[in-house]
Amino acid sequence: MAIPIKNKEGIARMREVCEIASTVLYQLKELVKPGVSTYDLDQAGKEFMERLGAKSACYGHPNGSRRFPAYTCISVNDEVVHGIGSLKRILSDGDIVSLDVVVSAHGYVGDNAVTVPVGQLPPERARLLRVTEESLRLGIEQAKVGNRIGDISHAIQTFVEDHGFSVVRDMVGHGVGVSMHEEPQIPNFGRKGRGEIIKAGMTLAIEPMVNMGTYRTKTLSDGWTIVTADGSPAAHFEHTVLTTDKGPEVLTRPRLPVAVHSLSPVSV
Repeated sequence: MAIPIKNKEGIARMREVCEIASTVLYQLKELVKPGVSTYDLDQAGKEFMERLGAKSACYGHPNGSRRFPAYTCISVNDEVVHGIGSLKRILSDGDIVSLDVVVSAHGYVGDNAVTVPVGQLPPERARLLRVTEESLRLGIEQAKVGNRIGDISHAIQTFVEDHGFSVVRDMVGHGVGVSMHEEPQIPNFGRKGRGEIIKAGMTLAIEPMVNMGTYRTKTLSDGWTIVTADGSPAAHFEHTVLTTDKGPEVLTRPRLPVAVHSLSPVSV
């Protein structure tokens, strides 16, 4: 299938929805602290979306006969992606939690994610977050008109593996626009000079998923939650990026100033 190229109107709509998505993500990460349940975070995300005139693109998303039951993806520690908020999952000091917010508004979809610390992290977990976030920055740098998708993939993989971590192979980044998943696929591993040529007007969800241990993953019995095969921690950072003749433009920037709310810790 051809890679969608956004026209002027499509780009304007993508800027709007991505601003909403990043604003929701900003608000949500400010709520992360020990004692908060992942269910309460998910419900807060739903509320933030509604206040901004958007809805979740995740809720009800199909996977065979299953429908995703949450409004955001909240993945803790060894959960790589697609974690489902639960009242039984209470965040503790030293956890890492990945927040993946995908919203729909104005007929378009914005997608972004971040992994945040809960309280004080052990040094190696903190390093995992730094390396993953930096790999995203390096991948975005390669989203230049005339480059190829493999240039993005190679930049991410090389940096991550040079720092002793592994990139997930089973899930990849992707185009995003009128649908959550559009062409092209953007693996976090690959060779320079391979894949589709990058043209102006593409909107790409670039999202390194990085494991402290093996790159292998497995799916839990809920049919959604992807975890590391060896139980090691994982991190996930993501931006939606517009390709332009002047270079890549990150669309998922929050609307400022952002109102910050709070959640009460769960009594246990």
